[in-house]
Amino acid sequence: MPLSVGTKAPDFTLKTKTADGLKDVKLSNNLGKKQTVLLFFPLAFTGVCTQEMCDITAGLGQYTALDAEVYAISVDSPFAQEAWAKQNSIKVTLLSDLNKTVTKAYDVVFPNLAGVGDTAARAAFVVGRDGKIKYAEQTPTPKDLPNFAAVQAALKK
Repeated sequence: MPLSVGTKAPDFTLKTKTADGLKDVKLSNNLGKKQTVLLFFPLAFTGVCTQEMCDITAGLGQYTALDAEVYAISVDSPFAQEAWAKQNSIKVTLLSDLNKTVTKAYDVVFPNLAGVGDTAARAAFVVGRDGKIKYAEQTPTPKDLPNFAAVQAALKK
């Protein structure tokens, strides 16, 4: 089960690939400034994950209008994430949790996906400016998308 609403969100520092190379992204840098949406997804270059990130990219303005930063987290390397983002015009900040430390901290490990190994489950969290979780959802299967209307409702509260 994912961490519950009201829980202090575990801080993390993960890598993202930018045009300038690898960059650290730290959750606590947003505290006191803006809300954060964390979208865990199983693997780059898969159908449902591509659909989800393309849809989020198309709607990024809605999250910006709600003063929220969106991070998408998978166990892929930052280099694979970058290639996938370029191929699909994904503009969401993709964070690499290659060692699965953040996936485990948020308790959203999907064991042995398709027989290839443990990945992140598909999950969504809203972290408030105070660092507490305002919304938490892990979908029943990796094929199901999070309830984005509920995510946005949590951001509006």
